[in-house]
Amino acid sequence: MRNKTILINGIKVHPFPSEANLLEYVGEHKGILVAINAEKILHATQQVRDIINRNIGYCDGIGAVMAMRRHGVRNAIKIPGCELWLKLTAALYKQDKTFYLVGSKQEVIEKTVSRLQQDFPGIRIANYRNGYIRTEEEKAALIADIKAKKPDVVFIAMGSPKQELLMDEMFKAYPAIYQGLGGSFDVYTGNVKRAPDWWVKHNLEFAYRLLKQPSRIKRQIHLIKFLILVKAGKI
Repeated sequence: MRNKTILINGIKVHPFPSEANLLEYVGEHKGILVAINAEKILHATQQVRDIINRNIGYCDGIGAVMAMRRHGVRNAIKIPGCELWLKLTAALYKQDKTFYLVGSKQEVIEKTVSRLQQDFPGIRIANYRNGYIRTEEEKAALIADIKAKKPDVVFIAMGSPKQELLMDEMFKAYPAIYQGLGGSFDVYTGNVKRAPDWWVKHNLEFAYRLLKQPSRIKRQIHLIKFLILVKAGKI
């Protein structure tokens, strides 16, 4: 696949036309998969932008897809990260690849590992730990363990930008496929309910989440600002 990127507000985004296309690309290129949405495009720090631009930013939100279309790319699709990591797992575990998981609370990460072992019989999980890394010593120990275990894929579910910064340090120490997952472990284990299919298919997942969590209104205002800037051709 041609390694083409589109620059949106200083962020390089890969306009993958399908999930299969993304999976093929990732199979050939080690790097950090970063979910790109309106919030990241508007508010990513320069440090996070640099990380994205060295790696693989993909359209996780409909806002990113709309910006792609504004730049003349018609076939880019939205690829939700909370679905992508499981499809990546399904594709790679059959190739006997190994996985390392970091994130969420201890009970959630344990439940995640247990369910993965049920959903993907024979999956090789090199190790896992919760996402509460409180000291530099703990972080150094984690990176050392990843170097020792040599996983093929590392999933980090800690939220942005913390997960991007951590993955960047990890990748420099040990190149592999990395993906930041935000709250995906909680969704996978049922601790957090994702929007019903109708809302997802109609690109209204943000609205469903707002109805369920009105405190998100400040974040959603940024989405409106983003859409105005896209329509005005400023992004």
